[in-house]
Amino acid sequence: MSQNRVVITGLGLVTPIGIGNDTFWKAAVAGKNGVRPLVQFDPTEFRTKTGGEVLDFNPSSYLTDEEIERMGRSSQFAVSAAKMAVEDAGISIGEENPYKFAVCMGTTMGEPQILEKGVKIKYKTGDASDIPSDLPRQYPCGTIPANVARTLKTKGPIIITPTACAAGNYAIGYGYDLIQLGKVDVVVSGGSDPFSGIAFTGFNRLLATTSDVCRPFDLNRNGMAVSEGAGILILERLEHALARGAKIYAEILGYGLGCDAYKMTIPDPAGSGGIMAFKKAIHNTGIALEDIDYISAHGTGTVENDKIETLIVKEILKEHACKTPMSSIKSMIGHTMGAASAIEAAACALMIQNNVMLPTINYKDPDPECDLDCVPNIPKEKELNTVISNAYAFAGNCSSLVLRKYKG
Repeated sequence: MSQNRVVITGLGLVTPIGIGNDTFWKAAVAGKNGVRPLVQFDPTEFRTKTGGEVLDFNPSSYLTDEEIERMGRSSQFAVSAAKMAVEDAGISIGEENPYKFAVCMGTTMGEPQILEKGVKIKYKTGDASDIPSDLPRQYPCGTIPANVARTLKTKGPIIITPTACAAGNYAIGYGYDLIQLGKVDVVVSGGSDPFSGIAFTGFNRLLATTSDVCRPFDLNRNGMAVSEGAGILILERLEHALARGAKIYAEILGYGLGCDAYKMTIPDPAGSGGIMAFKKAIHNTGIALEDIDYISAHGTGTVENDKIETLIVKEILKEHACKTPMSSIKSMIGHTMGAASAIEAAACALMIQNNVMLPTINYKDPDPECDLDCVPNIPKEKELNTVISNAYAFAGNCSSLVLRKYKG
């Protein structure tokens, strides 16, 4: 593999606590709670009734009427966030070689609202022929990066990685590899997922959803919050970024992947997948344990996941574990599925830029089994040079992404 260094030069965010980098950052620093009683989805018949919705998203602000008509909500999120990220990066694709631009996206559900819409039509009329002919074409998850590439007019590789809740990190890792290998100069990478009735139903049946708010690592945590959003990062070959005078949020040093293959919905109680990913990330990047200033936790707010994540960190960091802060922004935005780790990676880049660690809100009662520093309730200032973002998903898909402050 070549020594092409990879930096982050642009960010685009669509989240339940804000759209756009500045709005998101101000809300996150303030500890805003985006997990609320559901408005766009009727939860009357469900056990729990809260989640994360992007209530202020207006696709017309980013897309033409024609684009809106042919895109599902996940693609609308992704394209809107991609446009924000490209603008933030100050890059003009029309003045570059479009074949040197890739699009790498992650997702869990793809375009579930398209499927739900078709099912409702069939259920109401009893006739599948009443489903609009253009609707099925919007459903395959591969339409998400295709729509991003089509809108931005990029012509390089496109890929969708549907590795559930770790998909954003997987997509960023794949984009990192493309640049490292010299295949492209720029990657539009990240994840997108809309609010899904299918997901909400499934997690309710698993008894995994919170009755009110998401409270990771708290003794009284009682579940995750199904949410929606998109996060896009512009990854760029360092020399390319420097040549055009781009601002640099952070450098990506590398990543690690692991899979415990324990059960479809339950992680290995020994944390084997997460341990594998964390170890590989450290090995691949060459960082020392004492170099890690902060960890962005997967932090779903479920009893088992938070306990196992604590175990993973202790197993890897040993005596450094209790001295290394680790917080979960899912406490604020809920679980945005395939967008989660992408939004968290973008948040890490902003934390590095601002030397501020975002808090885990809704934290009241310490849990002896989750006894690490979770940056409770209020942000903390700290010089952040090296940060790790962890993501753990169904089927045992685990990932750890390493970001570092760019120092030339």
